[in-house]
Amino acid sequence: MNGKPLRILAALALLAYAAQARALDENDYFKPLGRPPEAKQKRIKGGEGVPPLPLPATPLRRSERKREPAPPTLIGKVVWGAEADFVEEDGTKQRIADWNLAPADCQQLLKKAGHHLKLRYREETVNLNTFSGDPAEMPVLFFSGGRTLRLPEEQIALLRKYVLGGGMLWMDSVAGSPFFYQGCVDILKQAFPEEPLRPIPMDHPLYHMIADVEQVNLPQAVGSNLPQLEGLYVGCRVGVVVSKFGLGCGWDDFTPEDRIKQALFYDVRDANLLGLNLVSYAVGYHALGLSHARPELFGLAEGKTQTDEFVFAQVRHHGVWNTDPGGPGNLLRTLATETQLKVVFRRQAVKLGEDSLEGTQFLYMSGCHDLTLSEGEVRALQAFLHRGGTLLIDNAQGLQTFDQAVRRELKKVVPGAGLQPIDAGHEIFSTRYRIQKASYTPAVQRLQPKLDTPALEGLQLDGDLRILYSPYDLGGGWQGDEHPQAKGYSRLDALRLGVNLVVYAMTH
Repeated sequence: MNGKPLRILAALALLAYAAQARALDENDYFKPLGRPPEAKQKRIKGGEGVPPLPLPATPLRRSERKREPAPPTLIGKVVWGAEADFVEEDGTKQRIADWNLAPADCQQLLKKAGHHLKLRYREETVNLNTFSGDPAEMPVLFFSGGRTLRLPEEQIALLRKYVLGGGMLWMDSVAGSPFFYQGCVDILKQAFPEEPLRPIPMDHPLYHMIADVEQVNLPQAVGSNLPQLEGLYVGCRVGVVVSKFGLGCGWDDFTPEDRIKQALFYDVRDANLLGLNLVSYAVGYHALGLSHARPELFGLAEGKTQTDEFVFAQVRHHGVWNTDPGGPGNLLRTLATETQLKVVFRRQAVKLGEDSLEGTQFLYMSGCHDLTLSEGEVRALQAFLHRGGTLLIDNAQGLQTFDQAVRRELKKVVPGAGLQPIDAGHEIFSTRYRIQKASYTPAVQRLQPKLDTPALEGLQLDGDLRILYSPYDLGGGWQGDEHPQAKGYSRLDALRLGVNLVVYAMTH
């Protein structure tokens, strides 16, 4: 599915949310929506067979309780909002809290992750007033609720630091409350004014980590059978996931419709599949998040510096552009050691139509979501190409949404022309390394098991390739960290191709 239908779907959902909000009060969503969590299991071990222990240790008595090592923490369930007594129809009372309407949600999800994925983790309760903000301490922070989520400025600042540092936020509108959802949107706008929430495209790894979740069962009022998670990107990693429809009740095998008739939620099966994918994504991309958070060894500069040496100039567009911050530095080091190019060990971020491209021979543009070029950006690219510059476009994670955007936008830049596969005999495959074969990540191998040659496309101007396009991720290979379920080249082949492409750009 391309970006336009996703945007239309999101807009329609927001309109439905607005109409729903006008008809309801947020307190209609302040109800208990699950069972209490299970008590921690106590293990009793008999005294038989206990080997002698060195002094001063004391052997276990026959009925002494044995404490197993606690599994590491994955999810911190964040405390927020207020508490109140909820009175049942029979007059019984129970204490409920904004942050804990489905008390066993994370516990049950991690229990299922242990059973199905053999991933043994636990969840903890987190108070942001005392939390350090260190993602290594707690990789995921989980917000759940039905009423409007409100946080003080210092906690919002802490969340920004946490996500940029490699942490992940999950935000679950547990019964499909428009009030909680809008509260999340407002907080994220304040925390990340530079990066909007975007619909997560259907071929994104998040929907395919463990199970392929491409169609779901949602209440008829939603009007769609597509999963509708939204994400906020940090590099090519989704650092924040927002679900406007309830997930947590499904993790606890509970449906909220008996409590809240207007509830919008994923059914139990789909909620659990999405939840297991979320757990797998959080675990699989945690190391990459920490890597992205490290300062670039050679830094990122704005604008254009004048130099006779090779400058890695990267287009700063309005989509997700800074996909693998550490990748260019690794490519530059390889260029410096494997070629005669004199390189500047610094990336230059350039805004088309604003920053001068005089003297620039090479431009790199990456992305993993939709992308639209303005008229000014199109004119700047046209001028750059007609001066003899070379543009390399890299589909980070190899997603269809970005692929479709690239092909659409290039028609504005070069009307009447289109990308064509680059022949295996083209000199671009021998400018430094002779590349006849290429290896790919497992996600590509599953889709195209027979593909073992470079898959590059290009567009010629004045007899030379001036636009180079890789439909599979190069930058992730340059970065060198694992990108689970991403469609890209292996690390070695990504670097070798990158070197050849730069050398070609600088010599033609």
